[in-house]
Amino acid sequence: MRAILHVDMDAFYASVEQRDRPELRGRPVIVGGHPRRGVVLAASYEVRPFGVRSAIPMARALVLAPAAVVVPPRFAAYAEASEQVFAILERYSPLIEPLSLDEAFLDVTASQSLFGPPAGIARRLRQEIASEVGLPASAGIAASKFVAKIASDLAKPAGQREVPAEETRAFLAGLPVSRLWGVGPKLEARLHGLGLRKVGDLATRDVGWLTERLGDVGAHLAALARGEDDRAVVPDRDSKSIGAEDTFEDDVSDPALLEPRLHAQALRVARRLRKAGLRTRVVQLKLKLDDFTIQTRRCTLERPTDDGQELYRNALELLRRAPVSRPVRLTGVSAQELDGGEDAQLALFGEAPRRSDALNRALDAIAVRFGGGAIAPADVLSLEEHDPLDEVRARAGVSRLDLPD
Repeated sequence: MRAILHVDMDAFYASVEQRDRPELRGRPVIVGGHPRRGVVLAASYEVRPFGVRSAIPMARALVLAPAAVVVPPRFAAYAEASEQVFAILERYSPLIEPLSLDEAFLDVTASQSLFGPPAGIARRLRQEIASEVGLPASAGIAASKFVAKIASDLAKPAGQREVPAEETRAFLAGLPVSRLWGVGPKLEARLHGLGLRKVGDLATRDVGWLTERLGDVGAHLAALARGEDDRAVVPDRDSKSIGAEDTFEDDVSDPALLEPRLHAQALRVARRLRKAGLRTRVVQLKLKLDDFTIQTRRCTLERPTDDGQELYRNALELLRRAPVSRPVRLTGVSAQELDGGEDAQLALFGEAPRRSDALNRALDAIAVRFGGGAIAPADVLSLEEHDPLDEVRARAGVSRLDLPD
């Protein structure tokens, strides 16, 4: 029998803010955007009783919870925490299917011989996330991805729930049909109109009756209602590229302001390359302009690299080679055509050790022990801590993901 875990971080962005700023712990926190046109990116559990949820307009959130503390997002901090969490998940299974920065499926069927029952694996990795990353996580355990996802939702916050295979239909029967994947408000209303309000109502209906009234989706929903979901956990192990990008809350017209952002992104990409044992032959720069058009530029290196400074120098050259004529909304740096491990082609006479290799090993060791932000180039530190835009952002609660006008 398969053993599938769904691991989901609790109020991820808000939890990172509360971890890093002790004065926010226990208080209603909203990570979000501009009061008039922004959206809520994350809501702590303390603010949720007021009706605040992610993706709702900030204007509505501040009406519902006027005393909430609004903080701007720090995507570099969330990316770093995500990397630490996934490093812990990798200890227990190579079969990991990321869904986002803060959630993933794991197939631990074969891991049981090493680590014990699935519930014990879930408990151990949640404890390690809490102790090593300082963040709460929830987990669902089931024989299918669909049921594991529902179980983790019901276990929140900071809990876990196991659904044995033989109890799957009983577990699902009492849930509202809105819990089924693919059931939005419109389809939910149609199901209610047919007298189908609980998942159990769908599970016991004749498939022909459902298909006649709902088309092919009827048979699909009936299968889910019976707990039938044989989709495999699909790991993203053969990635063709590794990248980092950020959307700005204000469009940037001055190219000089883009440089430290590209530097920070290049360093993030390099750290991920080294962690994966990979090097890249191609550096790509991505720009999204204020009219939402996307430009990409790339260059091929003389030899593969995993050095952040080299990635940055090439990304900067790509930026300077053809300056953009419009304000920039997003920048991204990515590594393409990856080489690594035993599959990497050896140079004819071998490669002399590079001075940057020893430096990068030292930087990686510091990052492992003290966190990725413990040491960084001056321009990146100024971006993270002293950029005047950050002070404005902090006062206004402006988000990098503001809605367009």
